[in-house]
Amino acid sequence: MKTAVSDKPAIDPAFVPAFVPAFVPAFVPAFVPIVAAFARDRQVKVGRMFSSSSVLNVNGKIFAMYVKGKFVAKLPKQRVNELVSSGAGELFDTGRGRLMKEWVAIQGRSATWVALAREAYAFVKEKAK
Repeated sequence: MKTAVSDKPAIDPAFVPAFVPAFVPAFVPAFVPIVAAFARDRQVKVGRMFSSSSVLNVNGKIFAMYVKGKFVAKLPKQRVNELVSSGAGELFDTGRGRLMKEWVAIQGRSATWVALAREAYAFVKEKAK
């Protein structure tokens, strides 16, 4: 049985880890597993971007977010190209027609989101050094 993916924020406080600032109301339910995967990492912070409150960053640099019904991750250009070529994702469009070469957008829920978020975290953390 398929479950519908909702873009409505989760309001259950049990889904919101302690490191989430008070100004962030709640996460989209589909993004909660990604947030939970980084809940113990003190370098990971929550923020807002592209009208989404489901944004994770490390050292002030965004590595994963949920925007307009899609999971979005910052990865090396070659990795993004692999995902796009395989049909697993598409280049992220900021909404102004500009495709981002180091960002992949994935429609629908996927078990690979957490793994991709971990790849993105490592890539962004290393790149910020």
